[in-house]
Amino acid sequence: MPFLYLKGFAMGSADVVPGVSGGTMSLILGIYTRLIFAIKSVDLKAVGQLFTLQWAELFERVHWKFLISVFLGGVSAVFFFTTIVALPVLMHTRPEVIYGLFFGLISGSILLLLKAIGDVGWKELLIVFAGVGIGFRIVTLVPTDTPETSLFVFLSGSLSITAMVLPGISGSFILLILRKYEYILSHIALLPTDRFLEALSVLFPFGLGMVVGLVLFVRLLSWLLKRFHILTLCLLVGFMAGSLYVIWPFQERDYREIVESRVLPADDPLVQELKEDEPSRRRPEYSELGHVINPDAPDDEQKIEVRNVRRVLVSSSPYWPDWLDPGEDPRLSVGGWSLYGSVGTMLVGFLLVGYLGRVMNKKGLVGKGP
Repeated sequence: MPFLYLKGFAMGSADVVPGVSGGTMSLILGIYTRLIFAIKSVDLKAVGQLFTLQWAELFERVHWKFLISVFLGGVSAVFFFTTIVALPVLMHTRPEVIYGLFFGLISGSILLLLKAIGDVGWKELLIVFAGVGIGFRIVTLVPTDTPETSLFVFLSGSLSITAMVLPGISGSFILLILRKYEYILSHIALLPTDRFLEALSVLFPFGLGMVVGLVLFVRLLSWLLKRFHILTLCLLVGFMAGSLYVIWPFQERDYREIVESRVLPADDPLVQELKEDEPSRRRPEYSELGHVINPDAPDDEQKIEVRNVRRVLVSSSPYWPDWLDPGEDPRLSVGGWSLYGSVGTMLVGFLLVGYLGRVMNKKGLVGKGP
């Protein structure tokens, strides 16, 4: 059981970071086939047994010990990357470095899939180019500021979980394309806070979508990979390559600020904290002091406006940075460090996927279907 938990943590870590598939990680760890059969054991008959309280039959039918161990490991990984290593915050404060890592991971995954495909003919090349066209068209059609409605979040959950359990394509990559990666991770980070209900209002439809995706889409894609394995991989490769446009780390990003104000007494701990420390206005969400409501009152009786600002990405366009003098390029978040850091993380991501490919090759997993 502890080993299954650790394997679940490794899978969850792979799924949180775009470009490394949890399905690929499960293949490397030797639990992919067992995972697919465990997921398929949760079918309509199992749901019927749950609602009719047929506990003995349900526990005998569903691989619950395996699923719970892997699930808890995956959830732990998600919390790790939203609280301890806060990716949603870093995507705002150090966008070039984080997106550089994502770009390297996804580029490496494309080459890994191409290696799995092997020799291709005109039919396979045609499918790859079709995938490139579809991928590019989707990322250019999908608005930067996608809806935050429950229906769209539900759809995002359905599509992302489908990719998460398939080798070669990352569920987080799908969320990036749908512009919901940072949105979902930031709400996961709110779970242990006083904004629990706000987080739950987003994560419940997302989780429901994941359940539906597991029940419906995973079976369909598993069937496609069994019947048309090479052609499906070709389509995935093209789709990922065409979508790299939106993952390119050097983007001019415009944000819309959503501001909520409240009035607090001058001796409130939050007010005192904001007086001492200037907030970082590059974070996805921050608080700042507004004006004094009653400036003529004594200091200990004053009321002060506190503004909570949430930054929402509304548009982005890729650019080519000034490689010769990056320190003078105002588009880079922290000058030359952004450029060099992005190149470094891009290389790290690419080499990491290359290493995983070598491990898979040694285990005879390259080119292996579900």
